[in-house]
Amino acid sequence: MADRNALMAVAVKFNSAKFKTTRRSRSPIAKSGPALAVFSVLLWLMADHRTGETAEARTSIEQCSVLDVESGEMVPNQTIVIRGSQIERVVGAQEIGPMPGDVRRIDGRGKYAIPGLIDAHVHVVHVLDFAHVTGDEVLPLYLAAGVTSVRSTGDELVAGRLVARFAASHPERAPRVFTCSPLLDGDPPIHRDIGYAITDPGRVGELFDELKAWDVRTVKIYAGTARPVGRAIIDESHRRGLFVTAHLGRYSAQDAVADGVNGLEHIWSVFNYVIPPEVSGQPGHRGRLDVNNPLSESLVSELARQKIFVDPTLSVFRNMLLLPDVLEPCDQRDCESVPKRLRDFWPVYLKRSGCPQGGPLEDRRREFAKFQELTGKLYRAGVPIQAGTDAPEPNVPPGLSLHLELELLVGSGLPPAAAIRAATLNNATTLGERDRLGTITAGKVADLVLLSANPLDDIRHTRSIERVFHEGIESHPADLLKLVPPE
Repeated sequence: MADRNALMAVAVKFNSAKFKTTRRSRSPIAKSGPALAVFSVLLWLMADHRTGETAEARTSIEQCSVLDVESGEMVPNQTIVIRGSQIERVVGAQEIGPMPGDVRRIDGRGKYAIPGLIDAHVHVVHVLDFAHVTGDEVLPLYLAAGVTSVRSTGDELVAGRLVARFAASHPERAPRVFTCSPLLDGDPPIHRDIGYAITDPGRVGELFDELKAWDVRTVKIYAGTARPVGRAIIDESHRRGLFVTAHLGRYSAQDAVADGVNGLEHIWSVFNYVIPPEVSGQPGHRGRLDVNNPLSESLVSELARQKIFVDPTLSVFRNMLLLPDVLEPCDQRDCESVPKRLRDFWPVYLKRSGCPQGGPLEDRRREFAKFQELTGKLYRAGVPIQAGTDAPEPNVPPGLSLHLELELLVGSGLPPAAAIRAATLNNATTLGERDRLGTITAGKVADLVLLSANPLDDIRHTRSIERVFHEGIESHPADLLKLVPPE
C-alpha cells in the first residue's frame, strides 16, 4: 500500500506540472513524448497494483443451500467462492477440493443463499425532495434489506444521475442504481418535478438523443400520453435497444400492448382496462369485478403471448387504498429506520394525494383483494411478473418494502420461488443485465444474500438476513442501518 501511495503522489505532482488541460484540448492523450510515456507507466503501475489488491481476495461460503431461481429449487450443501467482485465457482461442498490458505471461509451450514434482490420500481429523488431528504441518505436501507440493485422509474435526471454515481462509488453502503427517463407525459405533466411534456411524435427522436447522454436504461410512458406519442416512444425505444414501460392512463393497455410496449407499471395499468363499460358506473364495482370476464381474458392472454412484463407494485396500492384507516404493526417496524424527515412528510403527502381512495373501507379492502386476484391470474397465464415497490411513497420504506411486496405476491398466488424470481432474474432481464445479475452463478457479479431460514418454506424468511454481498463486499444489516440519519 505504501508503494501505491508513493506512486500516486509522484503521478499527481507530475500531472499537475506537465499536463494541465485547456478548454480547447481537454485530454492529455493528445500530447506525446517521453514525459507522457513516464506518466502512462505510473498510471499503469497504480492500476495494476490496485487490481492485484482486490482481484485475488477470495471468500468461501461453505456448505450452504443455494436457491436456483430458474428451477425454483433450493440446492443443498453448496460452496460459493467469491473472487473480487465476481462469483468464481458454485459447486457441491464435497467437490470444492483444497482451498488456498488466504481464502476467508464462512460456515454456511444451516444458511440459505439467494441472489441479491432488485427493486424494479423506486424513486431516488421524487418524494424524497419534498421531504428534504437526499437519495444517498436512504441508500443503505436498501442494502440492509438485501436489495443490491434498484431501478429508478422516473426522477429528475441530473439529481438522479448524481445519486447513481454516488452509489457506484460506494458499493459498500449503496445498491446499484439504474436510471430511467423522466415521466414522458402530456402537457402539463402530472408530476411537474419529474415529468416531461411531449405531445409531438415528430420530436421523440430529438428527445432520445438527449436521453442517450444520461445513460438511461428504461424509458417510461406516463398517464397523460396519447397513443400517437406513445407509439412513437415505443418505436424509438426499440430502435435504440431500450426497455420501455408504461404507467397508463389516456393510452389504453390494449393499444400499448398492440404497439409493442415491453412492460406495464402498477396493477392499475392492467386492472383499469379489464372493466366492462356496462359495470363501470356501478357503486363499488372495482371490488366486485369479475377478473375472468371476456375483456380481462383477452388482455391477459395477449400479455402472456407477447411476454409483457407486469410490475404490480402491490405495496403502494395497498397503502393508497387503506391508509390512514389501517396500518399493520409490521409496517410500523419496517419504517422505524427511515429518517424522521421522511416519516413526518408521509401524512402530508397522503393528504395532498387524496388518500385513502375508493370510498368505504370495506369496498377498498375488496378492491385490493381484486388486485391480488388479477396478479395471480397474470402469473398463472404466463405473464412475467416483476417485483417493485414505488418506494419511498407513504409507508413504503426503501428496502424492507420489497419484502412486503414478496409477501403480497405470494398472497396473490405466486409460489415463494416465483416471487423471488420476480425480484431477481425477471428484474435483471428487464434491465438488460441477465448475464451479470439475477442468479448465483459462476461468472456473475457477487450480489447475494445469506439467510438464516429457508424462504421457500415461508416467504417471510427473506427477512432473516445475516450477511449481504454486493460486488463481493460483505456487509451486515445492523452496520448499514447505522449509516442512515435518524432525523
